[in-house]
Amino acid sequence: MKILAHTLILHALLCVLLLPSLPIAAAELHPIVEVGSGYLLGAVKDGKFIKHEDAAKMLKGGEKYRVYGLTARLGEAKGGKPGSAGEACPDVSEVKLSPLPERGALAIAAAWNALPRVPKSLSTTEPVYVEAVRAFLKERGIKKPDVKITQILRVDLDGDGEDEVLISGTNYFTKARIPMRSPAGSYSFVLLRQVVSGVVQTKLIEGEFHPKAYSGAEENFDAPASYKVSAVLDVDGDGKMEVIVEGAYYEGGWTTVYRASAKKVEALLRVECGL
Repeated sequence: MKILAHTLILHALLCVLLLPSLPIAAAELHPIVEVGSGYLLGAVKDGKFIKHEDAAKMLKGGEKYRVYGLTARLGEAKGGKPGSAGEACPDVSEVKLSPLPERGALAIAAAWNALPRVPKSLSTTEPVYVEAVRAFLKERGIKKPDVKITQILRVDLDGDGEDEVLISGTNYFTKARIPMRSPAGSYSFVLLRQVVSGVVQTKLIEGEFHPKAYSGAEENFDAPASYKVSAVLDVDGDGKMEVIVEGAYYEGGWTTVYRASAKKVEALLRVECGL
């Protein structure tokens, strides 16, 4: 009986070894497209962020995207194969979405819910945030800041039950487009307010501050920029939400995906186009 049992075991092992090997499923690529421009921001694969120039080489077209705005999922679209954005930005890849979304911030080719928690807009005149911004501007050398907050969002970024606050502000002392030269006391920023170990901290995500007016030659300029939050989304499917910031100057702009945690603010993906 023992001989028979050993024979059967050996036979079973031999059958397993002789079976054709099954292919291992390749990790899925999840591209991310800026809706307004069609620019490919990059992609996520195996939880890792892939820059747009590398992601463009991996896309074949036909990917199905979910379109998201600041506070809602807005629909679906199919993406074409990436192509050059044109003469001004030949190194930027453009993905044509069909049907073309009428609005939205980002399109992500992924099945997970990228908006697990919806940002809530707050009044831009709330005294606690006005004073926090005033103090922050003074720390950046603007002695008598004219506080102009353009956007305040409250959202739980990491899903721990504690809300964070994102504050955007811009003041170049003009209602027209962003100037070519920065006036004294001008600024634009996106700030993160969060509680860390029981203490409220204010951190800069992205921005610039101009205590003094640009003093270069008349024919030159410093091309100041404006910044705002365009979306807050879980772009990699880990349950934590990233902050998407749009920057713009008088003849171009960029979009950056940030991971903003208690430890640090980190840029994950970025695409820019301008002269």
